[in-house]
Amino acid sequence: MNQIQERLAHQGLVRTRDGRILGGVCAGLARRFGIAPWTARLLFVLLLMVLPGSQVLVYPLLWILMPSEEAVGTQPPRTPPAPAA
Repeated sequence: MNQIQERLAHQGLVRTRDGRILGGVCAGLARRFGIAPWTARLLFVLLLMVLPGSQVLVYPLLWILMPSEEAVGTQPPRTPPAPAA
């Protein structure tokens, strides 16, 4: 789970503190793709309407997998492994 969250954070997919309404998922997606949060919410809803019932699974799944902005900012920097002798 931590590896998934680290990979998403590395790609810029984090749940933001600013502009969040429920979990910050759409605001995080909007920040990542450089669009307004309301535009991302509208696109998210329209996309999910194409796949009926998926909104019950996709949003909570992203909420769990996307790390919060606070968690990413408070993690200590990773140190590279020592070279093998």
